[in-house]
Amino acid sequence: MRLDEDKASFAPAGGDSLNQTPRGERVHIAIFGRRNVGKSSLINALTGQDVAIVSAVKGTTTDPVFKAMELLPLGPVVLIDTPGLDDTGELGAMRVQRARDVLNKTDVALLVTEAEYSLGDFERQILELIRAKNIPLIVVFNKCDLTPPSGEALQQAAALAKAPVYAVSSLTADGVENLKLALARIVPEESGRFELVGDLLSPADIVVLVTPIDKAAPKGRLILPQQQAIRDILEADAIAVVTKEHELRETLSALNRAPRLVITDSQAFAKVAADTPRDVPLTSFSILFARYKGDLTSLVRGTEAVETLKDGDRVLISEGCTHHRQSDDIGTVKLPRWLRQHTGKRLVFEHTSGMKYPRDLKSFALVVHCGACMLNRREMHYRIHLAAAAGVPITNYGVLIAYMQGILARCLEPLRDLTLNKPANVPQRP
Repeated sequence: MRLDEDKASFAPAGGDSLNQTPRGERVHIAIFGRRNVGKSSLINALTGQDVAIVSAVKGTTTDPVFKAMELLPLGPVVLIDTPGLDDTGELGAMRVQRARDVLNKTDVALLVTEAEYSLGDFERQILELIRAKNIPLIVVFNKCDLTPPSGEALQQAAALAKAPVYAVSSLTADGVENLKLALARIVPEESGRFELVGDLLSPADIVVLVTPIDKAAPKGRLILPQQQAIRDILEADAIAVVTKEHELRETLSALNRAPRLVITDSQAFAKVAADTPRDVPLTSFSILFARYKGDLTSLVRGTEAVETLKDGDRVLISEGCTHHRQSDDIGTVKLPRWLRQHTGKRLVFEHTSGMKYPRDLKSFALVVHCGACMLNRREMHYRIHLAAAAGVPITNYGVLIAYMQGILARCLEPLRDLTLNKPANVPQRP
């Protein structure tokens, strides 16, 4: 459970309502610094709520803590409280590494220090990593009610960090509002970023969403990709028609005009493709997310590796969330079965979920990732980059299933005109 935004109500983490912003869609603001410089206190000051545990004991925060909040004037954000960069010992080194790993999903970094330390060795080490990843940065001198930093110290920090510097007091809230405004200004606008589906539509277009009832979803709720697609369609002033795969033919017959698009859960591709007339554009939630969160061209190209898989090859199947595994789970049951049937090879499958993702992928012949609805865009691009750096092909659920069904080219057709990174040569199933 988490404290949801600026309302004193509780909701499941990740957002399971059309009225909530999913965590993967929020700006991720990570707070770095030594132990006891007031990182958790700063989170409380920024939000005006006691959402982070504060203690005078060094090392209170032992793992990254993610808090989904509403931070005005910025809007929905995830604040990430990290372990101290100066933690010691073998366990401390592991905590520091976890803090550094947070950079892979960080949209904006706050480096917190105080007058006593300014920017010493620990701060300079994290600065190098932040610069290497081109992450927007703000340096914060905290506890200025106790020891205000000198003007010279502020200037030196700004010159070293090449970033704006603010002096605040988490205790008295001095300077906190200015810091909030600075955060709102520094958040990068992602030029060229696609909408999930809205940029493919015109007002009054009909979109049919084929949504099998997912057994892994909580009772009474749609899964997150379905929710987000509905919201995006409505915001485009288009019309969303929701049906299940067994009612699709009847649904299409009941419409007074052809839909602009049919979007299906990838697991129902075979039936939906058969029941959707060839002149009606078809794609899947997962393929839309491949364009929205990742790099569609790379994920399409990754399917080429399927035909070269050999006996004993290791395939990593990775999901960005954790959920209760069903007997017919897509990641652990269906995809391995379909890949073995398609290739006729004795493949070895490994699985990761949530924040777990191997840094070294060289031992794998293929990575198959979920649609990443629970990951932010930076995290998904990091995972794609790791695969590319290791020379390992990567694809995602929907792209791979469409390829194995022999309908990948058809499912990419609706995306070609507006997708900047157009898949040039769509791999064809032999």
